[in-house]
Amino acid sequence: MVAILSEQEFHDQIVCKYTDVIGEKLGGKVLKFSDEWFAAAENLIKPKAPIRDATRFVDSGAWYDGWETRRHNTEEADWVTFRLGVSSAKLIGCEVDTAYFNGNHAPAISVEAATSESDDVEESQWETVIAKTECGPSQKHFFVREAITETNYTHVRLRMYPDGGIARFRLYGTVVPIYPKDLSTVLDLASVKNGGVAIRYSDQHFGSADNLILPGRGHDMSDGWETKRSREPGHVDWVVIKLGAKTKVSSIVVDTANFKGNFPQKVNLKGVNVDDDKSVPEFNSKDWEVLVGDSKTGPHKEHTFDIETKGTYSHVLLTIIPDGGVKRVRVFGTIA
Repeated sequence: MVAILSEQEFHDQIVCKYTDVIGEKLGGKVLKFSDEWFAAAENLIKPKAPIRDATRFVDSGAWYDGWETRRHNTEEADWVTFRLGVSSAKLIGCEVDTAYFNGNHAPAISVEAATSESDDVEESQWETVIAKTECGPSQKHFFVREAITETNYTHVRLRMYPDGGIARFRLYGTVVPIYPKDLSTVLDLASVKNGGVAIRYSDQHFGSADNLILPGRGHDMSDGWETKRSREPGHVDWVVIKLGAKTKVSSIVVDTANFKGNFPQKVNLKGVNVDDDKSVPEFNSKDWEVLVGDSKTGPHKEHTFDIETKGTYSHVLLTIIPDGGVKRVRVFGTIA
């Protein structure tokens, strides 16, 4: 059974607890598709929100920032096959956005998933994770399963019935990383590839908090976390990152790559060890242990902090003073 949530419900229950495991910015990739006559399937997993493309075919009013197939009106469904951007994941729900598709939107969708060591997956054993559900024109749809899947999947297939257009597709789940057998190996346990999730934040006006835990250093300010300019004395912005496993932290890197005139003046980092996200204290609680005291930062630079405490941590709190932009946060250590 599939539940249909409001955007706020989906944000609170899914976006803040799980990861979009198919997004382009995480490394998700389109492998095959049935058709992309009017617009490319790869647009489905673009990180930015869809916009109306006024530069092409203006007279026809065609919409191109999405995936759109030609009309066939048969019982056959059009489809796109993706490889996840992580090693594997358990799946919980999806967002299907038909923005600007009005009269040519997909009337219904379903999502299937498979597990494979290679990208030759068309003959794989596909399992339905989101049953066939109706869609409407030019709107966001939020579909959630009753429970997260028990199986870890590597590939998914989006079907739309029978044809039409979809602007964006987001697929959420829990990353199932492959950790080294040697537990003395130092890993970045904040990385989304290792199961890290940005679960709370004060603000993400210009760039989303989940960008902090992406691989690589990105390409410009748009793929970092940036807050709006504050005007009140004493203001700070913050984000809580759930680590992929309880961690003995050895060092932390705060990267301000591409933020040259809007980097934070200072940062600090704190940690806490709790058993679940509900037990994470408020950002201003004294239950947080200081890992890095207030430290000046500079533009377009990786700032490395050695951690002297020998504690174990499940979550890390990054505070920026007073506001600004950070590209990445790396929390290096060993699995406790």
